[in-house]
Amino acid sequence: YKQNQQESFEQAPMYVAVMTYLGFGIVTLFGYLRDFLRAVGLEKCHLAQEREEQKDFVPLYQDFENFYTRNLYMRVRDNWNRPICSLPGPVFDLMERVSDDYNWTFRLTGGTIHNAINMGSYNYLGFAENNADFLKTVADKTRQYGVGVGSTRQEIGNLGIHEELEQLVANFLRVESSMTFGMGFATNSMNIPALVGKGCLILSDELNHTSLILGARLSGALIRVFKHNNMHSLEKMLREAISSGQPRTHRPWKKILIMVEGIYSMEGSLVRLPEIVALKKKYKAYLYLDEAHSIGAVGPTGRGVTELFNVNPSDVDVMMGTFTKSFGAAGGYIAGKKELVDYLRSHSHSAVYATAMSPPVTEQIIRAMKCIMGKDGSTEGERIHKLAENTRYFRARLKEMGFIIYGNDDSPVVPILLYMPGKVVAFAREMLERKIGVVVVGFPATPITEARARFCLSAAHTKAMLNQVLHHMNEVGDHLCLKFSRLKYSSCPNLHDEKDFELGS
Repeated sequence: YKQNQQESFEQAPMYVAVMTYLGFGIVTLFGYLRDFLRAVGLEKCHLAQEREEQKDFVPLYQDFENFYTRNLYMRVRDNWNRPICSLPGPVFDLMERVSDDYNWTFRLTGGTIHNAINMGSYNYLGFAENNADFLKTVADKTRQYGVGVGSTRQEIGNLGIHEELEQLVANFLRVESSMTFGMGFATNSMNIPALVGKGCLILSDELNHTSLILGARLSGALIRVFKHNNMHSLEKMLREAISSGQPRTHRPWKKILIMVEGIYSMEGSLVRLPEIVALKKKYKAYLYLDEAHSIGAVGPTGRGVTELFNVNPSDVDVMMGTFTKSFGAAGGYIAGKKELVDYLRSHSHSAVYATAMSPPVTEQIIRAMKCIMGKDGSTEGERIHKLAENTRYFRARLKEMGFIIYGNDDSPVVPILLYMPGKVVAFAREMLERKIGVVVVGFPATPITEARARFCLSAAHTKAMLNQVLHHMNEVGDHLCLKFSRLKYSSCPNLHDEKDFELGS
């Protein structure tokens, strides 16, 4: 367990934080200046706004709330929402575009950036592929069923391949039963309200995904947030919940639900599952585990964090995951005891009202899962081992170069801290010029002082591709002064000095 919990969250030098705040301060001042110029008519306002006769009404558009979008994000919008025109595999093609009005609108030039290395897609196991031999069964199911069902599963949209997939998912996860949904986001947001409600308490990790947060809010349950992966914070809240009960009445809570993720997609950190399971048992709470990024990506055979930490799946009350990452498809699942799944079939909004999963998507998931399990004649765990090898290699090399990276050594999500807003923009543009597609993330998706680039490793990446990316990363890191780490790492992992590591709590 301790070996799997090696996580690094190195703090940046003080001057970096100062320069980051200074950079945001300067851009904010210029934003207010431009807002003043728009107000007096010296600069055109491109955003939607109320008409003059509506000025006395309750405002539809809150100017201050849109300040960040209007004056900061719009200046660098060319680094996001880039259109691609190929398979999102280890390499892809991007459509060239330019802006004539400082990123308010874009126009396509007709040109294409060919064979850029894709370091941003969640293609962990490389199933985003278009090999005709591999996709033969998917093509056959498309010919047999078409591409849509046109009904919910409770009416006339329940196909045999849907039931086959659910049985396969249950076998893969080693649980009693499972049910699938056509959308991963809705798997969280529409099922959590069916599990908890008024009089219940949700204890949510502070870095949980928006889908979990939305589901918790829709449920009507009281929500309390504990510090990320901090067991002392979680146990303190559990004790208070047990001893104090509900506000005002002090009645016992109907349910206490702990919500966590397997891999946190912005931090690259892994849940401390054994300790959370121990606390859950100690205080008689329920555990909801979101394995959107971890299922298929970690564990010797890809069965997620329960396998990685050798935790019995029956100790997790609700196992959730998506098929959009490791399986190269769409949708999500809820798995656990048969009583849980049977209850959700009749009470979940996503099960009752949503259209059934598309047949070719269903077959793609079946194909990918059988490949992972070795049921199609391939070697079980082959792609998982390749992903783990790429992850370890890429993370170790970046640390040697002097970049500050977050997360667990086993996590294929690799955040590289860039901090300053100007460097975020320059990094994305420099990497694209070198034909490397990256994802950069800033406020409000991250803390204002922790903007970053997020790399996603894939089993489809070759060593030559990773070496090419690392070569350009080294050059860009020197050119933009991005190597903020003060720690020293050996090229041999076994020779690392334990004093050189800052481990996350």
